[in-house]
Amino acid sequence: MPDAGADGTPPQDRRYGQADFLKVYADLEAYAQAAEALGYHSLWLAEHHFQHEGYEVVPNAILMAAFLAARTSSLKFGAMFNVLPQWHPLRFAEDFALADVMTGGRMLCGLGRGTVPREAEPLGTRVGWNNDPDDAYNREVFEEQVQILKLAWHNETFSHAGRHYRLPPQKIDDRGRGVSTLTLIPKPLHTPVEIWQPITSPPTADYVARERNKAVFWFHNRAVLKRNWQHYADLVEAYHGVRLRPGQDRQVVLNIAIGETHAQALAMARPGHDEFWRFLGPYGWSKAYADDLNQGKPWAYGRIPSLEESIAQGAWLVGTADEVGDQVLDLQHDLGLEYLSIFPHFPGMVREQAIDQLERFSSQIRPRLLASAVGA
Repeated sequence: MPDAGADGTPPQDRRYGQADFLKVYADLEAYAQAAEALGYHSLWLAEHHFQHEGYEVVPNAILMAAFLAARTSSLKFGAMFNVLPQWHPLRFAEDFALADVMTGGRMLCGLGRGTVPREAEPLGTRVGWNNDPDDAYNREVFEEQVQILKLAWHNETFSHAGRHYRLPPQKIDDRGRGVSTLTLIPKPLHTPVEIWQPITSPPTADYVARERNKAVFWFHNRAVLKRNWQHYADLVEAYHGVRLRPGQDRQVVLNIAIGETHAQALAMARPGHDEFWRFLGPYGWSKAYADDLNQGKPWAYGRIPSLEESIAQGAWLVGTADEVGDQVLDLQHDLGLEYLSIFPHFPGMVREQAIDQLERFSSQIRPRLLASAVGA
């Protein structure tokens, strides 16, 4: 995407083709192999559909993870996120379990509700905002689906009767016998399955904590992040009587750009940052930013930030390895980080730049993190 940035082709006018998508998949293989060689724990993909604009072109993160696992030996693979309402829950349960078995237990389960109407509605669901009827419907379906996943994964036999699914359906004949329960074949290699879920609203925080799922935080203003990070732990304690370690069962995702100089890092980050927000801003992705950086008052819905504003929010870390490292260490001190994901590749960047970012973080920042970690 050589014209990525504020003055490039409007996002909805972009159109890429098969050769471009195949190049992305080859790049993903290179990233997985580089990440494994550099000692990373995991690589997280994303499920998206119908994006001829070329931003997000992996429609099946489970299938892609299985492919990448066959070309690596130890790296784990997750998704931020598998969009569960776009699946039948039993097909997702089977596919995830089979991939986990065939990769030797290297699958991580990330689940989300989706954000893009063009993807959701052709695949049989709806998405909305701020608890409007579509959002309420989507949440209701998602929560019932997660209940089904857990029943199927964690029990030898199961049945379910809910508002949206009855499993098995009534009056199935199986060679003269009725069917009253189902058995998922196979089960995931390790159970119970850990489920990672993005926290983007108070109702979601309450649900994730109540279900004892693990929390992912991304695009948060720093003050908002600290408050929500602790709030999740407080909810877990209230629901389950379990006091988490400061960083337990949570991860933060950081958008990073590391350069030889601060100016070089800004120049590298700006086109991808601006393209990223031109594409995703209309979906309200800046709602976790804050107009008042200290008090965390909400950012105007749909407002598109500049790179400097994103840096001030603490959601993008841009600079030299020392500058980015200092910011990550500050965050580690505040949150007690145990699991950190980095987003090192944005529109307009090529394979060599993305791998360079992985190398810089691994060699120049990760050692500082490990040295300062609690218990290190």
